[in-house]
Amino acid sequence: MQEVEVVGVRIELPSNQPLVLLKETEGERHLPIWIGAPEASAIAFVQQGIVPPRPMTHDLLAAVIKALGRRVTEVRLVSVEDTVFHAELVFDDGTRVGSRASDAIAVALRVPCPIMCAETVLEEAGVRITESDTEDDEDEAENAEQELRQFREFLADVEPEDFER
Repeated sequence: MQEVEVVGVRIELPSNQPLVLLKETEGERHLPIWIGAPEASAIAFVQQGIVPPRPMTHDLLAAVIKALGRRVTEVRLVSVEDTVFHAELVFDDGTRVGSRASDAIAVALRVPCPIMCAETVLEEAGVRITESDTEDDEDEAENAEQELRQFREFLADVEPEDFER
């Protein structure tokens, strides 16, 4: 298992699909995971220090875990099957609970705890980014900045009712 950190949430253009970008703490590989808009908001809120007026689902889960006297010691990204990432929450007594990767990441940022990633997941879905890659294309940096602005605008206008089916 390799420890990874959340780089941020981005919007992929032209599909406008949110993704969370993770990076190895000891390496060059990045791991993009496409996620839903509610999970993107949950992750971005924590990263930006935004406290919603009412607890979100991930806040509730963290509060329940604490109230039960338990602690999440780490989150593990354990597999990827047909582009679907699977994770698990690992508790202080060794109990493991399966989770979607996006939910596990949102919980990890709230409790907080390390996010670990299986080597097989990094090998299959990781992208190696080197310094020469980052120097090659200034347009890409401008596009990323534009995506971030668009996502912030989306977050500013989003309401809970927008996610009802």
